[in-house]
Amino acid sequence: MSSKFLQAVTLAIAALLAACSPIKVLNALTPSNTFSKTSSVAYGTDPRQKLDIYRPVTASPNAPVVVFFYGGSWNSGSKDQYGFVGEALASRGIVVVIADYRLYPQVRYPLFLQDNAKAVAWTYQHIAEYGADPGQLYLMGHSSGAYNASMLALDARWLNAVDLSPSMLKGWIGLAGPYDFLPIENKDVQPVFFFPNSPPESQPINHVSADAPPSLLIASTDDNLVNPTRNTGGLATKLRAARVPVEAFYFTKTNHVTLVASFAKPLRWLAPVLDKVTAFIRSTPTAD
Repeated sequence: MSSKFLQAVTLAIAALLAACSPIKVLNALTPSNTFSKTSSVAYGTDPRQKLDIYRPVTASPNAPVVVFFYGGSWNSGSKDQYGFVGEALASRGIVVVIADYRLYPQVRYPLFLQDNAKAVAWTYQHIAEYGADPGQLYLMGHSSGAYNASMLALDARWLNAVDLSPSMLKGWIGLAGPYDFLPIENKDVQPVFFFPNSPPESQPINHVSADAPPSLLIASTDDNLVNPTRNTGGLATKLRAARVPVEAFYFTKTNHVTLVASFAKPLRWLAPVLDKVTAFIRSTPTAD
């Protein structure tokens, strides 16, 4: 099979992803021989408070662990849709936890952050049983999931509430995240944050301090949903001003959706997102 044919196939997949739900396509093309999966472990009592664990087949002892939060405007999404992310990181020797959490209209801000914190607490307490090192714990999210990860990493209230602290994170990773989005223009998001009375403390950019863990921010220059200059660029600038270690990368062949889709094996040629995430995890010094 020629490289031109493969590129044509992946271009067709990328177009499909941009036009409709990517989930069935991506997961159908995801290898299954690089990981083992433990499904629907409860971290709370609500039906949405469950998580999946992806373990590398050839994991080394005390592997790093990533807790991944998916996007969906805080009103949609499922852990079952992101097997391609679990596989991608597991193929690099990383244990992955993908957590469901309550969504609007069941809850509004900040209750989904409380769920996220509980998922992190469960991971910290139990992930050694799955071959990972809780001392090498990272948070990662895409879109509204990146918001969730950033809030847990930057605003100590949420992890403090489960007897943890952002200082126990080795780092966090944001993919196309909204970190500074008031006033809210997206009508689907407005009720989640009580528009027009959205609280300023709901914005990650307002919680940057020198105590923040190391950060990796990745965005697409062609993102029509979340402005990369204001959000990724603005947060990176503020983190640097606080002398927090931060790396920021912008890719031109991806958009808001295909940025995370590039974790899937057929689409990794779009941008080296998986490589950047893996390098960040392998090189980040332990946060104090």
